[in-house]
Amino acid sequence: MRGVKRVVSVLITLLVMVGVLAFVLENQQSAALSFLGWTTPQAPISILMTLALLVGMTVSPLVGLAFRLNRSPRSKRLAP
Repeated sequence: MRGVKRVVSVLITLLVMVGVLAFVLENQQSAALSFLGWTTPQAPISILMTLALLVGMTVSPLVGLAFRLNRSPRSKRLAP
């Protein structure tokens, strides 16, 4: 059973690595982003997309935590 789990995890890891490699190789065009007057230097689209993913993965849990902390005292006050 342990061997099967290891083989499955290796196969999933290889599939993810192949997907990332294909994504990077297909998105080599350079682009610059402009946002609120701020412009980034030219960089490959794959790097910009990866940075956007990482920022989203960081900000989303923080926003969820802020909402949970904001809601917590209100629910305690309403409980009998």
